[in-house]
Amino acid sequence: MSDQPSELTHFNAAGEAHMVDVGDKAVTHRVAVAGGKISMLPATYAMVSAGTHKKGDVLGIARVAGIMAAKRTSDLIPLCHPIGLTRVEVDFFLEDADTTVRCEVRAETRSQTGVEMEALIGLQVALATIYDMCKAVDRGMQMGEIHLLEKSGGKSGDYRAR
Repeated sequence: MSDQPSELTHFNAAGEAHMVDVGDKAVTHRVAVAGGKISMLPATYAMVSAGTHKKGDVLGIARVAGIMAAKRTSDLIPLCHPIGLTRVEVDFFLEDADTTVRCEVRAETRSQTGVEMEALIGLQVALATIYDMCKAVDRGMQMGEIHLLEKSGGKSGDYRAR
């Protein structure tokens, strides 16, 4: 796949924003995986990783929030098509060395358009939920490295981050 960007598709010939017509595209199995992380103080990390936060299972609640957000992506992103998701998986990886929780969200569909936005929105809401649940003890948490890790299916082919 080329590193050259293609034309922006959300603008018509007059330069006006519009929703892309996907009516003639083939229905294919499409997958996207997004990743990112949230860094926190060691004491906050200890509560999250041990599941001892007084608000409950932080990662369990963040997982459900990420799934719910992926399902509502077209309500949040103005030109995003509503699609039927066949799968959303939210995984957390505890990184003790730098007191970071890394998150990956995998979204899948059989549709005429991709699921990159669903994976990215699910990821960001999952991380924001961790922040929300822990902000009383650590307002300095930092979210970052949010990016598309991979995608497959569709006309543009496969992509894997380097």
